[in-house]
Amino acid sequence: MRASFIDELCKVAAIQKNVYLIVGDVGYSVVEKFQDQFKERFINAGVAEQSMASIAAGLASEGNHVFVYSIANFPIFRCAEQIRNDVDYHHLPVTIVSVGGGLMYGQSGYSHHAVQDYAFMRSMPNMMIASPGDGDETKQCLKYLIDNPQPSYLRLGKSRGEKVDCTSINAINPGTWRPIRINSINKANKAILATGGALAIVLGMYSKDSSVDIFSMPLWGMSTKDKQAEWVSKYTQVEIYEDHLIDGGFGSWILESLGQHPQLRARVKIHALDPVVCGLVGTQDQLERLGGLGSEG
Repeated sequence: MRASFIDELCKVAAIQKNVYLIVGDVGYSVVEKFQDQFKERFINAGVAEQSMASIAAGLASEGNHVFVYSIANFPIFRCAEQIRNDVDYHHLPVTIVSVGGGLMYGQSGYSHHAVQDYAFMRSMPNMMIASPGDGDETKQCLKYLIDNPQPSYLRLGKSRGEKVDCTSINAINPGTWRPIRINSINKANKAILATGGALAIVLGMYSKDSSVDIFSMPLWGMSTKDKQAEWVSKYTQVEIYEDHLIDGGFGSWILESLGQHPQLRARVKIHALDPVVCGLVGTQDQLERLGGLGSEG
């Protein structure tokens, strides 16, 4: 996903001269492509995430769209106040790019486990969350954010090689369930809905089960809750997968969206990470299984 992001960002920056990229002294072997082509719009802020976020806000206030890029939790929690007060409050076009969503950096320990990021970011009233599940969704999310500049969070995970043979060929839209695989013979009673890195988990688990409809939602946020009841009402059972703790996560967001529809809330089951993973170190696959996700979860 990182390569897809940089490739697409370079294409956009060649056309739009107001696109900036700021990194926190990370990303090398990935970001050089942008740095080489657009030296005057590339900034290495060093290991100073709070300053990085405020610099981005300053540039954005002058009409630029600024992308802030760093690993896992560092561009989020280390500069939470700046995101809240400088970026979201002023509704500025700053996209915070977190590389390592979920447990991608599981071997680096809890400091690198991005499993509470949705909870913080979705509490920002102007924030759009972009959590793509593969390279194609990454490009489509980026296109949407460029066309609709606003405070946003782009969560990049690990591309695991699963081929997404997507039913939908249309551009993605916030709050919309994107069809990945639909039962074209018989109407399915059960839907699987994933966001971010959980899409790969779902595709692995349901690769041989054609009786369910599979969707992803790569764009969502506080402003798109009103669309969810209509989608859930189409199925008798909806199972949600996310590589995040259940508290404050994507599944919780869906349940909140159904607050006025208790009969629909009963149809929803959430598969999220068990907090036990917060104290563990291991590979992403190992920790996801131990956290309750995957075929062995």
